[in-house]
Amino acid sequence: MTDLQRKKRAIELENLIQGYQSSYYNGEAEITDVEFDLLWDELKRLAPDSPVLAQIGADGVDDIDGFPKAAHLIPMGSQDKAADPEAFRAWAQKIQAPVYVVQFKLDGASLELQYEKGRLVRAVTRGDGIIGDEITRNALRMSGVLPALNTDFSGGVRGEVLMPRTVWKEKHANKANCRNAANGIMRRKDGVGCEDLIFLAYDASATRNDGFFKNEIEKISWLRARGFTVTETKEFTDAEAIIAYRAIIADTRHSLDVDIDGLVVKDRETNMDDLRRVRPERQIAFKFELEIAYTVLRAVEWSEAGATYTPVGVIDPVRLAGTTVKRASLNNPGMIRSMNLKIGSVVSVAKRGEIIPKIENVAPAGALPGIDLPEESDIVFPASCSVCDTALVDEDSRLYCPNPACPKLLLHRLEKWIKILDIRELGEKLIKQLFTGGRVSQIHDLYTLTPEELAAFDRMGTLSANKVVKYIHAARNIPLAKFIAGFDFEGVGETIMEKVVDFGFNTLEKLRAADADALAIVEGIGEVTAKTIVQGLRQAAREIDAVLNTGVITIAEPPDESKQPLKGISFCFTGELTTMKRSQAEEKVKALGASPKTSVVKGLSYLVANNTESGSAKNKKARDLGVPVIDEKQFLELIDKAMRSVSGDATPTHPPVQGELF
Repeated sequence: MTDLQRKKRAIELENLIQGYQSSYYNGEAEITDVEFDLLWDELKRLAPDSPVLAQIGADGVDDIDGFPKAAHLIPMGSQDKAADPEAFRAWAQKIQAPVYVVQFKLDGASLELQYEKGRLVRAVTRGDGIIGDEITRNALRMSGVLPALNTDFSGGVRGEVLMPRTVWKEKHANKANCRNAANGIMRRKDGVGCEDLIFLAYDASATRNDGFFKNEIEKISWLRARGFTVTETKEFTDAEAIIAYRAIIADTRHSLDVDIDGLVVKDRETNMDDLRRVRPERQIAFKFELEIAYTVLRAVEWSEAGATYTPVGVIDPVRLAGTTVKRASLNNPGMIRSMNLKIGSVVSVAKRGEIIPKIENVAPAGALPGIDLPEESDIVFPASCSVCDTALVDEDSRLYCPNPACPKLLLHRLEKWIKILDIRELGEKLIKQLFTGGRVSQIHDLYTLTPEELAAFDRMGTLSANKVVKYIHAARNIPLAKFIAGFDFEGVGETIMEKVVDFGFNTLEKLRAADADALAIVEGIGEVTAKTIVQGLRQAAREIDAVLNTGVITIAEPPDESKQPLKGISFCFTGELTTMKRSQAEEKVKALGASPKTSVVKGLSYLVANNTESGSAKNKKARDLGVPVIDEKQFLELIDKAMRSVSGDATPTHPPVQGELF
């Protein structure tokens, strides 16, 4: 992979990760945790300094899925991973722990049980790592969840919710695997089936007492003494012994009644500061090697998403990680060429993260002895777009339709615009009907819709039609970065455009006047993305002007520092706001020059929380760092005074400083 290809892929990964984070935190997860981790790991390899890797993500708490939200006592971050002995040795060499604690990496759903004076008060799913769903009623039906402890302990007990394999085979074999079954059942509103789940504990922490547990072995002993069922735990002093132990467990894991996908290795000494990191440094997930199977490639199909064509291999059925696999990813045309792959080739297939089947390579000679193999033939690449018949462009890492008027591209752009502007009443089904019917083909067409014509659609009615038009025509003054992101240039999201705008290309006129060389010097952009932006602006020029000419959408003026009384101030929000959505609060503070943050860090100006006395992780960390915690009323007073200072109604005697309202 060339430097340009590496940069382009890193940008694609950043956009994918941020998009999937957003959908996940709003209760509409598009991929599994394992698939998300694979994207994260690939980005970490390609761009270890990417700012996206420093974020857990926006910790949205809207009660979309029907469960109340609750904060973790300690952030439930992701672990770093080692996929092979070499990576594990590098980690062990880095931390130099005298003794390591090794536990099974349980393959289920994480859960935190929160106790106050020995009584269970809530059970919280992992969620975004800081805020999760409170499923206490469901948890109390699971085996291993204790409603009361034989002590007045206040704090959290961490563990994994699992479905035993025997139960899965007997009662839930219609689900893909034990993990999927457990995840689905634990989140049922009626709690039906939760009695089939078990909770295995592996960690604990005491509220406001970091010294309660001195080491990880003491934790396990304490958990066992309280009555919890705990995960397998051993101690080692040598990294090579852990590598050998992993090999033994990998060979015997299928005899266990619960799924595991590796080992968790920790420093024996408990370090609470490290545990509060987004990704703790003194523990690692030492994953098992991929399970490989050999089979025959029979055909290649081309999946069409937007303008991009992605190859998918059709293979002879093979068993992998407990399921039968008939199709496997091939990523892109370059992968096919690099392997010299043919129809009829014997290939090695693995399940990435035991979820995503992927053709890894052409298998070694003799991998399928005794099998009559077909005569090999070349894989045929599609030459033209299936919709508009335009010749496809093959860039090795991507095969796509370059036609800016391609119906697939236009529909995807409409869907992206609706998502960016959060036009909630305009659903996917309705926009497809409008598009296929020829009524809406460009973004500006949305602003010509009338309630009368929408009311004629099935199940729409006058009331709903009026609501749709009202939302579409709600005047919006949006930042330039968001505006451009809405036009769906390939691989160019809002984060990319914010970098461009912050660099100084902060008006549409400046953007249109810039060439690729000028944009390429922006940090994190590069030549490929710069060309994409320039080409996209040129191709979408008429549509951009048409949207602005509707008079509904305007581009916000570049910030005037004299009208940014909160410049240099930062806010972090926790808990649910009552007067607005968190995204709206963040837009308000950005408009006034302040910076919204997703986590409590040193130097943060304010943490906004409706319950300022809460024992949540964010509140506790804010107190530890001396960050003022204000409630929503105080926040609104601050914003109001800042806005009045801009309009001239009130002028503060001095700029706001940390810990001080106007």
